[in-house]
Amino acid sequence: MFLGLTAGLAWAQQDNSQQPSDPVAEAARKAREQQKAAPKPKKVITNDDLPAPADNSAKPAGPAAGGQAEVSTTQGQEEAENNPKSEAYWRKRFQKQRDKISSAEQELDVLQRELNKDQVQYYNDPQKAMQQQYSRSDINEKTAKIDAKKKEVEALKQQLSDMEDELRKAGGDPGWAR
Repeated sequence: MFLGLTAGLAWAQQDNSQQPSDPVAEAARKAREQQKAAPKPKKVITNDDLPAPADNSAKPAGPAAGGQAEVSTTQGQEEAENNPKSEAYWRKRFQKQRDKISSAEQELDVLQRELNKDQVQYYNDPQKAMQQQYSRSDINEKTAKIDAKKKEVEALKQQLSDMEDELRKAGGDPGWAR
């Protein structure tokens, strides 16, 4: 019986292969054959495929050995940043000072917000409320911190002003301070 069943399946497969197939399936087969025979499209290079350009102002214009050129430009940049008569040196110093000022001003802003919150805060615990009304210790502490931070900001701004005077005395361009 098993032989009869397998023979019937084999006869059905042969019969299906001889019958005309579906026109959609036939079109798909032809399309696949044409894709195999067609030449592959050429690669189109876009800006996304190219590496990001480096700072071209520091690179030498002429052809040079790749490794030596990179080493010499990084050494030149380090020397320029350490030379007190170079633009890179002054710009780096001014940027560091402005970053310090910005950080101190943000800390001052946070302290002032906390003080404002404490001034309108309501204490559920009557003992804590009476203690704060009497001594106002948390408000006094934050006020002292704010005063200290304001002095720090003023000192940093004075240092920035002194750096501008130092730049002028060194003969640098005032635009380097920006």
